[in-house]
Amino acid sequence: MLQVQLLRIDSRLLHGQVATNWARVLKIDRIIVASDSVAQDAIRKTLIKQASPPGLRTHIVPVQKVIRINQDSRFDGEKVLLLVESPQDALRLILGGIEVLRINIGSLSFDNSKKMISDTVAVSQRDIQVFQLLSQHGIRLEIQQVSSDSKKDIWKLLKNKKLVD
Repeated sequence: MLQVQLLRIDSRLLHGQVATNWARVLKIDRIIVASDSVAQDAIRKTLIKQASPPGLRTHIVPVQKVIRINQDSRFDGEKVLLLVESPQDALRLILGGIEVLRINIGSLSFDNSKKMISDTVAVSQRDIQVFQLLSQHGIRLEIQQVSSDSKKDIWKLLKNKKLVD
């Protein structure tokens, strides 16, 4: 099994903060971007690889392939930073056998169907439902941009915005 040092939900996927801060702090072997749409988009794949720290292997693969890799003994012990664009993709990974104790939420883009709960995180009703399912799996959900920032419990923010009881 992969040793997922951090599973991060970020609609921007790999960018400067992730590349410079989290990769260094976590001392990872590789970055895996799990996204069905990005895996099929040559331009986005190129941009993400360009944002990767020099010398660090970065792979952009569909979600199901990450689940298969996790079951492949050749990858046992690989320390990875696992990035997804949405709570839904994070749930697919968890249901597929990826084991984590917490999920870091970096940013979720705003649109008219979502409500802002922090400076960088906007959630839809569906996102909240998925967060509830992840929480039922015993996973802590924390908003944190970089490792030196304080962690914010997503449930407190959702309660403050009256989006959950």
